[in-house]
Amino acid sequence: MKKHLKVLVVVAHPDEAEEYASGTLALLADAGHHVKVLSTTNGDAGHMELGPEDLVRRRVSEAHAAAEIIGLADYEVWDEHDGDMVDTQALRQRMLRAIRQWRTDLIITFTDEGDGHNDNRLAGRLVRNVMGLTTLPNPCRDIPPLEEQPIVLRMIDYGSIEQHRADVAVAVDAVIDRKLRACAAHASQFLEFAPAQRDLLHLVPDAADTAAVDEFIVKHWSEFLETQDAARPALERAYGDAAKDVRFAETFELAPFGRPTTAEEVERILLSRG
Repeated sequence: MKKHLKVLVVVAHPDEAEEYASGTLALLADAGHHVKVLSTTNGDAGHMELGPEDLVRRRVSEAHAAAEIIGLADYEVWDEHDGDMVDTQALRQRMLRAIRQWRTDLIITFTDEGDGHNDNRLAGRLVRNVMGLTTLPNPCRDIPPLEEQPIVLRMIDYGSIEQHRADVAVAVDAVIDRKLRACAAHASQFLEFAPAQRDLLHLVPDAADTAAVDEFIVKHWSEFLETQDAARPALERAYGDAAKDVRFAETFELAPFGRPTTAEEVERILLSRG
């Protein structure tokens, strides 16, 4: 395994990598790995007041701000409309090219199975559908094939809570301030759109009050921030007795495609244990 890996996080909307995995991404970046987030849509449906063009400009700006906080090497937002994605050959080619151009060693994405947002499932499906082509010379002949398929991990999202398997857990207490700041950078979502959908607008604090904003995000997104019971076995395997003190954790499932791996190997990568 190379000392410094190229990590590609494939989500469907700007802000999802921050919510579900940015603690781990910050730790990977701090360890010298090169981390890129790729959003397959521009998120232009995600607001109650802003029009699509204004919203896209804002969400891309928010993504770049979050990238600075996390320490990402790149944050790419495709121009696909939010909610309109379908599994086309053109999108498969685009995903294949993205994976090969980044020279990807590790992919973190959503499951392509189950319920939830169709865009999220499709982001994972695009990765799955092109995985077998990543090492073949003939597809995308202008981009050299990878030497081996990337390891693929699945992160949780709101539509996969019941089916998600916590094969690996990462304690992110040490970087939780950066995770919360990265989430807060997406104010259009965490302080406006999601609270409007959940009838919480009257509880949203002043954006300038960072402590209150952090508290608001932890309270209302606790199932994706604070350690859940399902994560405890993996945390105990990785951290031993110290696991009992972990308040904030992120979990990952080994995907049934990509380069074969083990939970122990993934732990060594994500926890930077050599």
